[in-house]
Amino acid sequence: MFEEFKKFAMRGNALDLAVGVVIGAAFGKIVSSLVDDLIMPIIGAITPGNLDFSNYYIALSTNIANHPAYADAKKVGAAFGYGAFLTALLNFLIVAFALFILIRAVNKIAATKAEAPAEPAPPPREEVLLEEIRDLLAKDMIAKDAKR
Repeated sequence: MFEEFKKFAMRGNALDLAVGVVIGAAFGKIVSSLVDDLIMPIIGAITPGNLDFSNYYIALSTNIANHPAYADAKKVGAAFGYGAFLTALLNFLIVAFALFILIRAVNKIAATKAEAPAEPAPPPREEVLLEEIRDLLAKDMIAKDAKR
């Protein structure tokens, strides 16, 4: 059973998937930081009142009334955090756009490689030798016919 698992785990597809998951997780953290630490503060500064979207919520419990931070409100009771959702949605859109650009670039590279016509392989040596023998025999027969 261990050998079978080892064979499965060491196949190229499983290793490629593992690398993709690790890189994807790291990329997700970078995008989250980009949105949370750079984009959303700029959007908040542009909008009137320095909006902080991460703390936008609608209280669904009566005991949440005076909590300005969404994280604190969630600890006290039910809250509908649409600001956190908007931030997550922006994260998704950035990741989706980055993947779109990446896949588009890879497809362009693949298309240019596919368009380049492959040079035909030279014929095998035996075939070349047989063609030469044929040509010599044809010349010899023509010469014999001319003598007659």
